[in-house]
Amino acid sequence: MRRQVGPAQIAGALVGLLVVAAIVLYLVPSNNYLLLPDRAHPVAPLVHVQGAHPAKGPGAIYFVDVFERRASMLESLFPFIRSGATLVPANLIVPPGSNDQQVRRADLQEMSVSQRVAAAVALRRLGYRVPATPDGVIVEEVVGGTHAIGKLQPTDVITSVDGRATLTLSALRSALTRIRPGAFVTLRVDRGSSKLKLRIQTTSEGSRAIIGFAPGQAADIHLPIRVQIDAGNVGGPSAGLAFTLQVMEALGHKVDRGYRVAATGTISLDGSVGAIGGVKQKTYGARAAGADVFLVPAAGDNAAQARQYAHGLRIIAVTSFPQALRALATLPKKG
Repeated sequence: MRRQVGPAQIAGALVGLLVVAAIVLYLVPSNNYLLLPDRAHPVAPLVHVQGAHPAKGPGAIYFVDVFERRASMLESLFPFIRSGATLVPANLIVPPGSNDQQVRRADLQEMSVSQRVAAAVALRRLGYRVPATPDGVIVEEVVGGTHAIGKLQPTDVITSVDGRATLTLSALRSALTRIRPGAFVTLRVDRGSSKLKLRIQTTSEGSRAIIGFAPGQAADIHLPIRVQIDAGNVGGPSAGLAFTLQVMEALGHKVDRGYRVAATGTISLDGSVGAIGGVKQKTYGARAAGADVFLVPAAGDNAAQARQYAHGLRIIAVTSFPQALRALATLPKKG
């Protein structure tokens, strides 16, 4: 006796197979990462300043961050199932030659450096004397396609090139003028508490030799008052502008003018504000927190991206900390 299989049974089997396939695809990791929004967080609970004033009135400073995690195969095929998500290749998050743990350590170190620079910039703005002695050139980013990949890491501090001290950016540039593109250089590098000696082949940029990283000025900063910033497990340097604003708030300067001010951007010792990644997700996060204003770097396409996802949120593009203060000062006082 033959048993006939009806359309309903065939459809049921197909649905079952699709469900099993979806579960398998969700459990299998891909070679991509997902960037996901996180609701913006008030900075005030994280910043503790000696002699701080109690917060008064409405308004607050918020920092924004991004969740980064490896995407499943299902999410790689259908990234739009996660609201505000962006799919990026793994090598943009974890460079070749690095692993997740190394990147995480570098992110946390970048956050630590950013906090001290933020405190220094804010205190200098308030008239404090903040000595900062140059002590090397910090690796802000390793450039893809160069021999520095897998050898240098963000937050490494280069103190010499071929035996020549490079405690400043100008000293590094001077040392590299003596190097032929393609030649090997020996670097002395401080990586946390470790001191390393690395040999790296240079590449060319026009007629110049380059090592393959974006340089910044590292400095030994001596704060005149105690400033402690605890961002927990949040890493990276992009909260620098928000921290700088909050240090001023803590010392009695109501820079938010009663507004909910979300801010993102790296901060340098000279007060300049640098570009960041994850702008789409950070704009989503600022909106979710009910921010009135979102300060973003003018550098790169950060402001254009933020405006694309603003949906009514006021975007203010800034190049420096003084400009950010001026922009906030021109807002009508609220509350």
